[in-house]
Amino acid sequence: MVRMTATYTGEKHCKAKHEPSQSIIETDAPTDNQGRGEKFSPTDLIAAALGTCILTTIAIVAERDGHDISNSTISVEKEMNPNPRRVASLKTVINMPKNIPEDYRSKIEHVANACPVKKSLHPDIVVPVEIRYTL
Repeated sequence: MVRMTATYTGEKHCKAKHEPSQSIIETDAPTDNQGRGEKFSPTDLIAAALGTCILTTIAIVAERDGHDISNSTISVEKEMNPNPRRVASLKTVINMPKNIPEDYRSKIEHVANACPVKKSLHPDIVVPVEIRYTL
């Protein structure tokens, strides 16, 4: 079990601490919901968590199998639903090295869709995953 704590610091800002490492992430409400948009919003962190989880999960499997995915990138475009206010979709585009063998790419796709964060999202959230082998 891992514990995170958060403190409201005023003006729609919070500081979240990852207890084991003492790392801090600061948040702000988005500009369309009474914030200034100066930092990640809490729902932005969902998108960031999805992106980093997908890349990390792919790296775990690919490196175990002898494939280097260094410098791979992911972009996650978050779309909000206005009523009720919630994340509607998280569109992802992953850029992977073009030297990943054709016969291994289906494994990468499977792993990308099986990351723990993606599997934890509500089924109403649309999460298309596109993988491009362009690096």
